[in-house]
Amino acid sequence: MTYQKETGPEGEPTLHGRSRVLLAQWPARRHPSEGMKNAPAGPIQEEEALGKAYDARLMRRLLGYLAPYKGRVVAAVVMLVLGAALQIVGPWLVAIALDDAIPDGDGRLLAILAIAYLTAAALTFLLEYAQSLLTTWLGQRVMYDLRTEVFGQLQELDVQFYDRNPVGRLMTRITSDVEALNELFSSGVVAIFGDLFTLLFIITAMLLLDWQLALITLSVMPLVAWAAFIFRSRIRSVYRDIRLRLARINAFLHERLTGIQVVQLFNREERDADRLDEINRSYLEAHLRSITYYALFFPIIELFTATALALIIAYGGFSILAGTTSVGVVTAFLLYARRFFRPIQDLSEKYNVLQAAMASSERIFKLLDREPVIGDPEEPRPLEEPVRGEIEFRDVWFAYGEGEEGPDWVLKGISFRAAPGERVAVVGHTGAGKTTLINLLMRFYDPQRGEILLDGVPIHEVRVRELRRRIGLVLQDVFLFSESVAYNIRLGNEAISRNRLEMAARDVGADRFIERLPATYEQPLGERGLSLSVGERQLISFARALAYDPAILILDEATSSVDSEIEARIEAATHRLMEARTSLVIAHRLSTVQGADRILVLHRGVLEEEGTHDELLRRGGLYARLHELQFARPSPAR
Repeated sequence: MTYQKETGPEGEPTLHGRSRVLLAQWPARRHPSEGMKNAPAGPIQEEEALGKAYDARLMRRLLGYLAPYKGRVVAAVVMLVLGAALQIVGPWLVAIALDDAIPDGDGRLLAILAIAYLTAAALTFLLEYAQSLLTTWLGQRVMYDLRTEVFGQLQELDVQFYDRNPVGRLMTRITSDVEALNELFSSGVVAIFGDLFTLLFIITAMLLLDWQLALITLSVMPLVAWAAFIFRSRIRSVYRDIRLRLARINAFLHERLTGIQVVQLFNREERDADRLDEINRSYLEAHLRSITYYALFFPIIELFTATALALIIAYGGFSILAGTTSVGVVTAFLLYARRFFRPIQDLSEKYNVLQAAMASSERIFKLLDREPVIGDPEEPRPLEEPVRGEIEFRDVWFAYGEGEEGPDWVLKGISFRAAPGERVAVVGHTGAGKTTLINLLMRFYDPQRGEILLDGVPIHEVRVRELRRRIGLVLQDVFLFSESVAYNIRLGNEAISRNRLEMAARDVGADRFIERLPATYEQPLGERGLSLSVGERQLISFARALAYDPAILILDEATSSVDSEIEARIEAATHRLMEARTSLVIAHRLSTVQGADRILVLHRGVLEEEGTHDELLRRGGLYARLHELQFARPSPAR
């Protein structure tokens, strides 16, 4: 495969040519050096810098995903409030037992208090169990809805979007970013409500028992707030570093595993292992810093807890001696203090969940809010049935980007017409603009000037799906899914019957090797169909095109990567596919296009010549020179 270097919209190097269609249909196969519009200066896999730790606008939008499940949300909140209320029951019952039941020798009251204590503990257990199941279910449902919505959006976005966004980053959106929101809904938002209610109820109970002792207990709160603020600022910086380093690891592994054959061929294993060790060590150091902060923060909170307990013992003890309070009240305060600082620790941890969710939601909503550059017209025009397959380019100019002196034109004033059923070949040097014609005809891009018509209707006035449904595309590098042979031919379209599927395979000669497979048409092909040879994968793609029965057939270097024997079979399949169809054949090897009804010769984006094979040879122009270069025999050695 060859690439031509251009400049993108901002002047950066970019690629076009035959790779464009591969990138357009299969973004996972994009070339690693492709330029991107508005790309950051650093590596493209870097995560964006984190924004606010809390954004009310984003939170409102996130909470909107809970709207379909508002009944369950209300139930979860009620359970949290009840659970928080039960937190104050135990210490209160202990105070009554120590101050009333035991001094008065009231065994009946003591038994009632013990039963009430066990009942409260049992209810707390049941509420926590039910609430945990419910909030986890809510998180999973929201994650399911979001992942479905993101995937649907990715399928609708145009090729230009994939030109500027690496697949690794998009995979992060639909996996780890969505998972961060799952944590927010299952253990973040709802749990924060629970912690806040717990703190509120405990403070209320302490004030009701002894407001002076309550103020003494809460006197350490400024120190706790200071520690939480310092911890929050430090852990936020570390969290950003962890995200950046994780993105680097994912990008490095994705690239090296995808290109493992190149790595092994050029003996890059040790060098890549050293590089991974460097990136992995950086990731480890970031994690160790976060562990250090956590290791400091929680003992500090424990120290403040111990300080509060010491103050309760000291002040409460003197109050008992002075007769202004009781042993039961002091004991209850000791129990409340223990329970009071636990939610504070939880809230500090929830801060990380909240920040991760805000960063992830911002990236996800940015993706969901993007409008495709290539979309359906407001008032689409239908194509007449049956589609005749007439293609016309009228003074088409196209550039992938802007150069210093204006648009860097890839096509310049291209005009031609392919009559229904005509076989038109397009030849030219690498980078002449051959595959760009396909990109424009398929509406992966729109031209800056001129227009393209199908059966006399401008294609930008036709629904994108209706347009592409009429076109069959066979590429040099065939992409097959790790599904069965039958799936890869019909691509999940159940409207294509089994009989039609097998007939298509038989007509292109693919049935010979399919019947030899252990499970024939139900045989899984493995990742990208690598269990088949290049020629066999090519025949599967021909069968796919025939099964869909398009009005227009496009062949892009469909026979350039196979041996002579399989090429003969593919050539026969090509003739079968071209019958009664308008065909556009892109080729470097002139031997594959000599039988075309008409040949278009592109040179630096300009249509230099047009005619049949014999006419172009007699003319002695660019096509004749290309033919001479390809078929000239070397002089015998002397």
